[in-house]
Amino acid sequence: MDYVDWLNQHCADKIVSSEQAVSAIKKGSRVFIGTGCGEPRHLIEAMVKDTNLQDILVYQMLSGALSEYVDDESFLNRFSLKLFFISQAMRKAVFKGNIDYVPAYLSQIPELFSSKLIGLDAALIQVSPPDRYGYCSLGISVDITRAGMQNSALVIAQVNPRMPRTLGDSFVHVDNIDYLVLHEEPLGEYLPLGAHEETTQRIGHYVSQLVSDGATLQIGYGRLPYALLQYLEDKNDLGIHTQVITDAFLPLFQKKVITNSKKSLLPGRAVAALCMGSPELYDYLDNNPMFYFASSDFVNDPGVVAKNDNLISISSALEVDLTGQVCSDSVGYLFYSGIGDQVDFIRGSSMSRGGFSIIALPSTALHGQASRIVSHLSEGAGVATTRGDVNFVVTEYGIAELRGKSIYQRVMELAQIAHPKFREELIEVAKKHHYIFSDQISPHQEDLIFLEDYKTSFQIKDGRTIEVRPLLASDEFAFRNFFYSLQAQSIYHRFFYHKKLFSHKAMQQQWASVDYRRNMSIIGLTSARGHQEIMAIASYAQAGEDRAEVAFMVGDDFQGRGIGSRMVDILEKIARENGYKGFSAYVLRENLSMLHIFRKRYPNCKITPMGETLFMEMDFEAQPV
Repeated sequence: MDYVDWLNQHCADKIVSSEQAVSAIKKGSRVFIGTGCGEPRHLIEAMVKDTNLQDILVYQMLSGALSEYVDDESFLNRFSLKLFFISQAMRKAVFKGNIDYVPAYLSQIPELFSSKLIGLDAALIQVSPPDRYGYCSLGISVDITRAGMQNSALVIAQVNPRMPRTLGDSFVHVDNIDYLVLHEEPLGEYLPLGAHEETTQRIGHYVSQLVSDGATLQIGYGRLPYALLQYLEDKNDLGIHTQVITDAFLPLFQKKVITNSKKSLLPGRAVAALCMGSPELYDYLDNNPMFYFASSDFVNDPGVVAKNDNLISISSALEVDLTGQVCSDSVGYLFYSGIGDQVDFIRGSSMSRGGFSIIALPSTALHGQASRIVSHLSEGAGVATTRGDVNFVVTEYGIAELRGKSIYQRVMELAQIAHPKFREELIEVAKKHHYIFSDQISPHQEDLIFLEDYKTSFQIKDGRTIEVRPLLASDEFAFRNFFYSLQAQSIYHRFFYHKKLFSHKAMQQQWASVDYRRNMSIIGLTSARGHQEIMAIASYAQAGEDRAEVAFMVGDDFQGRGIGSRMVDILEKIARENGYKGFSAYVLRENLSMLHIFRKRYPNCKITPMGETLFMEMDFEAQPV
């Protein structure tokens, strides 16, 4: 028995035409409409055509079909639209003031309906055909649709055989539907335009560094977050707990990069509330037990999100100010998108064991004429995510880590990942705001992407991984803390006197001398209590046309583990690339560990006694051709 026969046998009195169904909506009604690609376009068209419908208030999450009418004066005289999120199709109408925007966290919208704070009189939804027990699926639009339907006095459902039957908490029984309109039509499609390829590739490179195997991901709405997924194809056993599934996920499912096997909440299942994509994606979801669709008050609830260990939230923004405030829903006074799922997942990720959030955005807008890292948010811009919520910010110029950082540190982190041509200006404005020291040196005003080649890592005997990278301006406080953690003897061996102060001025002088070519400093980092700490530093400085003076220090707790030798090896590789043919060094006679490292690494070194100090000249061996 096909579904039409089943419906005629069990509830024939509910089967009506779209015209008959919408005629049941009364004047002055508050009407909810299903979301995005799952919106019932046939019912919407019938509702708009019914001229008896007057003074109708429409609530919708992501609206597409109504964009065809929002410039029509006669439509606007009969219908008022209130959207929880502004799609690209509706943006122009919002800018004109033809549509109203309701700022709300996605997780809390269902409660707005159930509490009657937003009362609903009717709901237009789209469902899959019923099974033999009478259960239809809300398919690709569960999100706030379930709550909208449950809290409406009148429920009209378009039954579309093209709607996939998604599993999870997505079912509605025909007994809970007042009218059934049988109409087959293509579902809406969502294929976002690609982001700028080079910029996306570079952002993807940095985001990939932050995502570890076995993490559970949330991907925020927007073309950039979706585009970043392609740069995670070398990961293993990723999980998904997200608001929206798009085609960008498909390759990761098909290549078994996403297995959901390491998830702590609903292992083996990809959790979502909504799907927007292509017919290929809809076919993949249909009756697929891997997917668990549920309403937004579950999927987006920060408490539920936090039950996923290692939950990484990846979303985007329009601009971020130097203190870490994020604007994602407006361009000045013009509402552009919405709060959506960003805050829910950022807060959920912060409570997740091992979890964190990433705000990813290009460094510039308006074809490079405006910086997205700004000294202050634009006039009228809304703060969607507060400075206290933000963890990582990523642009094509690097990664800024803000969690637990002071305003001074945030300024340096963010200025460092701004476009080079805006960095000096950002630093100068920050000085005027008294965010940073008045003598603060600006980050290098060049593209330092080449420093990625200088990043590496190695393991020590106890299994811990040491990550090595160039020293950056934002490392000042960590650099300072490293020196103060050292014993007096270690400091004496490095500086040849009992240096007791490591001031801001001294740290700046160290960093100011680094040009990443002729003068270089690298640091070794180890993870401790959920963050990274400097445990070693190695530097060279030009001491002739083809020779550099070298020095290094290893934290007291890490000495005797071969770390100094590895740091010198890495530093030599960088020095070779920058035209040097050898190192020189001044070493105290009593510094036996440093002497041992240099003699072992450069057995043919020339040593000249100079009192209590030895001057060493070490040539690099010729590289095999």
